[in-house]
Amino acid sequence: MGIGLGIILLVLGLVLVTGAVDLPASVDDVVASTTLGWILVIVGGLAIVLALVMNQQRSRTTHVEERRTDGL
Repeated sequence: MGIGLGIILLVLGLVLVTGAVDLPASVDDVVASTTLGWILVIVGGLAIVLALVMNQQRSRTTHVEERRTDGL
């Protein structure tokens, strides 16, 4: 879920930064779309990096199996 969320935030941020979608004037007066786009790009990249780090840590676990047998 973390990688997918990061990709969605990254794409939304890039759409806002490039100006591919024009926001209505009422929204554009309140929020600067370029600034919001850069914030979403940074948060999306951070989410992807954190998800990859967490997946890497999860795969490093080792399992120890101990078998005890009777000396017969």
